[in-house]
Amino acid sequence: MTIWLNTSFVITFRVIDGLTVRFAQSEDRDDHALLLSPWPESLFAFEQMWARLAEHTHLVAIDLPGFGHSQRRDALLAPRAMGDFIIHAADAFGLEHPHVIAPDVSTAAALFAAAAYPVRFRSLVASGGVTAVPLQLGGWLKDWVEAPDLDTFRRADPRPIIAGALADIKRYALPDSICDDYLSSYQGNRFAESMRYVRSYPSELPALADLLPQIQTPVQIIAGAHDPVVPPANAAFLAERLPHSKLDIVDAGHFTWEEAAGEFAALVTTWWDGGYAATGAAQPTDHRPQHGRGHPDAVIPDGVDDNRSTSGFAVQPDGRKNSAS
Repeated sequence: MTIWLNTSFVITFRVIDGLTVRFAQSEDRDDHALLLSPWPESLFAFEQMWARLAEHTHLVAIDLPGFGHSQRRDALLAPRAMGDFIIHAADAFGLEHPHVIAPDVSTAAALFAAAAYPVRFRSLVASGGVTAVPLQLGGWLKDWVEAPDLDTFRRADPRPIIAGALADIKRYALPDSICDDYLSSYQGNRFAESMRYVRSYPSELPALADLLPQIQTPVQIIAGAHDPVVPPANAAFLAERLPHSKLDIVDAGHFTWEEAAGEFAALVTTWWDGGYAATGAAQPTDHRPQHGRGHPDAVIPDGVDDNRSTSGFAVQPDGRKNSAS
């Protein structure tokens, strides 16, 4: 059992589409939201705003495959393929038409999913994701995407590399337990292999750009005014092309969901309270939950690489791993 802002819930694992995925969820509500982990962070990036968002909405937060403490499948390390997985995840939790929060690497994946599955999501919140074509990158992300190969990163200790990126989080001191979770999420070869996702941007994002005008899902775009890694030009690129969108620029850097968590949460709750409907997009008519659908927790299938870190988790009698904190 883990405590986030005096809210108790279990962080555990379940099998989705043959992969063992870490997730957390709040109490059931009439409305539902799927929260997707940023990188190089994990689902703990939502810690500061969890209680506020959970007041009126059932939340399910997941570490995407290959990120956080979820199992990797190499074929999913690109936004379009990851978009299909997001649909599998929503199905697994019985979320017919959820709101989706998709920061950072999950932005492009969620947009691909919204394009392929019209009106599947009630709304989408995008923040800090690379979307512009030609690519608009800066800082460490530009270095990672444009590196000649991954060999140097495979040989390096990933902890100082990740810590260097996390140093861009200003005006908020990461709790040690959360920082440790981020660092342990990418130990061994996990960080170098996760880089393949962002290194697919040059080939993947031009296709996404062509799809943006067709997306009917309402999209709240939140950008950091001082983002040195994913410049606000990416947010403007989305706002100019998405037919049902709203853009807000906040006084923060790249990690808006952590640096400006209060403002981020306020924008999200206002959006969920009716802002998304004001965009004029067609809305789903049925979003009743179907709890219990999907695979039960299970052992990892043969032939799938188990590269999860288990540090900080205790194995429960039923074989699942729960947070030991």
